Amino acid sequence: MTNTSSSAPPTDRILSGVVLMLGFCLTAPLLDVAAKLASDSVPVGQITAARFVIQCVLMAPFIITINLSLHVARQQWLALLLRAVSLCVATFCFIAAIRVMPLADALAIVFVAPFIVLLVGKFYLGEEVGLRRVGAAVVGFVGVLFVIQPSFAVFGATALFPLGTAVAFAFYILVTRGLSQKIHPVSMQFYTGLLASLMCMPLMILAQGSGSELFDPVWPVGIAWLWLLGVGFFATLSHMMMTYALSLAPSTALAPLQYLELPVATVFGYLVFHDFPNALSLIGIAIIMGSGLYMIHRERVTARKSITERAAPPI
Repeated sequence: MTNTSSSAPPTDRILSGVVLMLGFCLTAPLLDVAAKLASDSVPVGQITAARFVIQCVLMAPFIITINLSLHVARQQWLALLLRAVSLCVATFCFIAAIRVMPLADALAIVFVAPFIVLLVGKFYLGEEVGLRRVGAAVVGFVGVLFVIQPSFAVFGATALFPLGTAVAFAFYILVTRGLSQKIHPVSMQFYTGLLASLMCMPLMILAQGSGSELFDPVWPVGIAWLWLLGVGFFATLSHMMMTYALSLAPSTALAPLQYLELPVATVFGYLVFHDFPNALSLIGIAIIMGSGLYMIHRERVTARKSITERAAPPI
């Protein structure tokens, strides 16, 4: 019998990657739904810690099953620690936001992270970025103001938490770029969860009895256990689907699909919490999505131009 997987055409791999990315867009908002439901009775810090602890527990047997080496070079530990800190901060800020904000509003603000990465790449890392993409990033930030303004009027400073998530997640992306070619993505996910757990647990112990609304841990009651398990389960499932999607298909093919997460989150927010963005927020969400998709388009054009120039014969 022939090995069909090894002889499968590249289009099959791309299609599998697209399907996995669509799976990510459907399951990632379920993580947000579970976190918002848990936040009714469980502090944000405790939900954040549960997300990473459960991820470690779920990843461990998977790593054993595929017999994956967990060896990490000494010089890579600092980058792994920075990755874990960034994701931990991003997760905490986002859960703190969706306690009171509609899912779609908070998520739309987080989608400025790619714009932050682009601007950091141009002005700090010296990467070549065209004026059109910089312009798209600036327009995207204008869209964020449309979303934040009504949210700030209703929820106060809490509306700024998603910006904290966006900044932290931008640094998470930048660190991941450097590690992606050095560490297996599954190992990277496991160690990120482990290091984040080791950071969160002492904070929970120190916060015990402090009375802090965000950190003082409680013993979950009843269905709150299910919501906490859902946070860890959907976080692990969605990020694993994204990881494998990126290993099967080019990021240029998958990046536009990520914006499907916004309408999915809007639907879940309406069905579960009866939340729906107001007119100004919807305009802002549309601006952010349009700017992001245009930026992806320009990156594709630039990449094709670069390939054409390299392939051109010398004169």
